[in-house]
Amino acid sequence: MGDQIDGLIDELTLAEKVSLTHGAVDPDGRATGYIPGVERLDIPPLGMVDGPLGVRIPGESSTAFPAPLALAATFDVDLATEFGTALGRETRGKGQDVLLAPGVNLIRVPNNGRNFEYFSEDPVHAAAFSAAVVEGIQSMDVIATPKHYVANNQERERASIDVQVGERALRELYLPAFEAAVDVGAGSVMTAYNTVNGTRMSDHDRLINTVLKGEFGFEGYTVSDWFGTESASAAVNGGLDVEMPGISMEEMVAPMAEDDGEASADDGGVEAPTDAMSDDEEEGETMPEEVANGMPDPETCERFAETLADAVEAGEVPEERLDDAVSRVLGQMDRVGMFDGDRVEGDVDTDAHRDLTERVAARGTVLLENDGILPIEEDADVALIGPNVDEAILGGGGSSETSPVVESVPADAVAERADGDVDVVRGLPRVVGVSLMDYLSGDTDLEPDGEVAIDAATDAATDAEVAVVLARDVATEALDRESLSLPDRQDELIEAVADANDRTVVVLNTSGPVETPWREDVAAIVENWYPGQAHGDAIAAVLYGDHDPAGRLPVTFAPEATYPTADERRFPGVDGQVHYDEGVFVGYRHFDRIESQPTYPFGHGLSYADFEYVDASIDGETATVTIENVAERDGREVVQAYVRPPAIDGIDRPERELAGFAAIEVPAGERVTAEIDLGSRAFARYDDGDGWTVDSGEYVVEIGRSARDSRLERSIER
Repeated sequence: MGDQIDGLIDELTLAEKVSLTHGAVDPDGRATGYIPGVERLDIPPLGMVDGPLGVRIPGESSTAFPAPLALAATFDVDLATEFGTALGRETRGKGQDVLLAPGVNLIRVPNNGRNFEYFSEDPVHAAAFSAAVVEGIQSMDVIATPKHYVANNQERERASIDVQVGERALRELYLPAFEAAVDVGAGSVMTAYNTVNGTRMSDHDRLINTVLKGEFGFEGYTVSDWFGTESASAAVNGGLDVEMPGISMEEMVAPMAEDDGEASADDGGVEAPTDAMSDDEEEGETMPEEVANGMPDPETCERFAETLADAVEAGEVPEERLDDAVSRVLGQMDRVGMFDGDRVEGDVDTDAHRDLTERVAARGTVLLENDGILPIEEDADVALIGPNVDEAILGGGGSSETSPVVESVPADAVAERADGDVDVVRGLPRVVGVSLMDYLSGDTDLEPDGEVAIDAATDAATDAEVAVVLARDVATEALDRESLSLPDRQDELIEAVADANDRTVVVLNTSGPVETPWREDVAAIVENWYPGQAHGDAIAAVLYGDHDPAGRLPVTFAPEATYPTADERRFPGVDGQVHYDEGVFVGYRHFDRIESQPTYPFGHGLSYADFEYVDASIDGETATVTIENVAERDGREVVQAYVRPPAIDGIDRPERELAGFAAIEVPAGERVTAEIDLGSRAFARYDDGDGWTVDSGEYVVEIGRSARDSRLERSIER
């Protein structure tokens, strides 16, 4: 790490070294995680903040960006780099050093309550966005922290579940996004709560030391998820460098008090529901069992602050291992300029960031169906219906919650954009959900307002030329969705409105896939995800054609019972274990294997323009594709390349796998050529004995618009 770091290591006492490997109380009450530094050696404190959807500091505002799943739906890695840069700029603007983002876990379980924080069901797609966002964050002299390493694919019992997964699935599906982040220099990696094949991830010598630090060449520091460790010695020897938070639950929760973040439990602040982390019946009323089951138990954590120095002196932990952990932390601090003070200036809630939120929210919007109703005619009379039509859907619950300075709501934005009359009717009480942060802060007294008024909604729809229904789901950290159905009678509302007006548009604001039992009765369906503070402006721009809905699905939409995780053994697990028996057949790979037609396949998305695939060629690892826009309006196309491997006896491979993609602008009436990097592993599979292997034979590269819509095919020998 350099002579300066080596010199500091030599001067540090054992106690000081240990202090640099665990969290402490932030004296300002702002940081999610805090390492105080060593004043006598001019080692500054290190502040960590949550941030997949925007910088979260209790009692403070920042830009509420669209959910990462919405970003991933753009299939635009340049936009992802810009997104990451904005996150990094806001982190610096808040005076913090580490952003606990991005979340890069693969979307294996469609019900996962945290899917909105992640990128994709496909490892190539997820890896591309992981690398781009990390690069953007770190360009602002901020340490990025991709998480949660590894196989953290459900929230239910996430702190105790043992993931039984094969090496091939780990290598082909669950590790690539982390490897890609390391390749671009990620400064930190957060370990997951779960165990993998019987070993706690914070202690996992093979996956941390051998794979992450050894094979991948990771030079940064690993940090535990909060209260995610047990034995201090096992964790440090297993490769964990920093324990978080390193303080009590009461000390961590106190800043969530409503009095600007400076209260503590002792001076009238919020009492932390510590016992609710366990099975204590008395506290069960404070935190429901299903939420508590998704949380770690702080009482089982052996604090580094209390035990690590003794473990080193007793020889249980070699001091060289402690020195390595400290040097990794100091090395990243040095890399981002914390020792010489030469750092990029940050800023929060800028005009550029506000513009970016709208561009991402609009460009990531996926047009699932359109029977010619969209874009809406400007002078059309519109009935705007939905229980949450008068609020912006900022995100899901948990550590990613962000409070914006400004926000745009659909009711106001559509009324402002339209030339015709806009009649706003909610139709149902507001759909609300108490999130993890509500439980931690004790603020669980949330009641939906409004009344059931489906008749009023259908009356408005009958009188309108176009009816637009906005529907949403509810998702939060620590709790998986009970089903893929829309909650609180929203399906009933949609069906009633569609029956009253055959020109009905449904806008979905969801955390991932949902079932759409009414899809054949409506004229258009738009997936708008969790769009953040620009919700209203973005959806109005898409509905009226100011933005082409250029998004494509990063996850497969299908009936819940048809996913590979519909088997209890595979999710949520049996007797404390979840078995990844499906191996590499996740998402569209699974639906290809069982020859089932999903509702909407991975990569699907329509456009207001119309594209023809003219020609394609393969040269080495590059696919060159010519696209023509045959419409009278400009558009954006996402060109996708999938590789279909040769059939070889005894080798079970997916029918096709995404190899690369490109998001391109194609002006009306023009042709544009796109180049797609197929990647070094596009033709490879992982063999448990031989590692990455390319079988000899003829491979077919499918060029098209989704995993089920191939337009051109080219063969190549390997």
